[in-house]
Amino acid sequence: MNPTFFVVLHSAALACAHTIFQRVYVDGVGEGHLSGIRIPESNWPIMDLSSNDIICNGGVNPYHEPVSLAIIQVPAGSTITAEWHPTIDDVNTTESIRPDHKGPVIAYLAKVPDALQTDVAGLSWFKFYEDGLSDDGSWATDRLIANAGKVNFTIPSCIQPGAYLLRHEIIAVHKAQTYPGAQFYMECAQLNITGPGSVVPSPTATFPGAYGSTDPGITVDIERLINYTVPGMPAEG
Repeated sequence: MNPTFFVVLHSAALACAHTIFQRVYVDGVGEGHLSGIRIPESNWPIMDLSSNDIICNGGVNPYHEPVSLAIIQVPAGSTITAEWHPTIDDVNTTESIRPDHKGPVIAYLAKVPDALQTDVAGLSWFKFYEDGLSDDGSWATDRLIANAGKVNFTIPSCIQPGAYLLRHEIIAVHKAQTYPGAQFYMECAQLNITGPGSVVPSPTATFPGAYGSTDPGITVDIERLINYTVPGMPAEG
């Protein structure tokens, strides 16, 4: 085989294996492709839990320019649909992530002074959605694939209004027998949540720090798995 052709073929296969969160719908209404999300150019995963890239990506995988300045208006209690695909060209509208990339799908929120702020270090994140391994042996990623790259979750109805960042994440654990092995795919969307709520959810955690390299949901052999613990704090809806 021609070496150049092999490299191109190999790179294409890897690109198709990976994924990017790139569109938001609020109660079924689309916000537009790449709108309101800090999108990296590359779909490569983050694998270093100690890196600030684990927060919102954008370091080793620089953001696609221009970075969206849109702020997504979200009524508390509304349903958010997040859409994932391998590339940001918006051509591949059915593929999301390779079927062998098994793992959980998670969503966090952090209240911020400004949804467009670039400094995301030290934010207090609370988990409000998680989907892992079901009793029938199917994974959250299987359900994502079956739904053409879309996952739905509900913004807590009692949450205090204001500016938030939504950190949406897939963790592929198909090669997570040792650390580093788990693949972290995450992007952050810029939200303004409205409503009469007053609750400041807890507990919270910071990234890096929310996950440890020896956590049972991070270092795991899925071929010998009976139960799976989704990493991080419990989800509080």
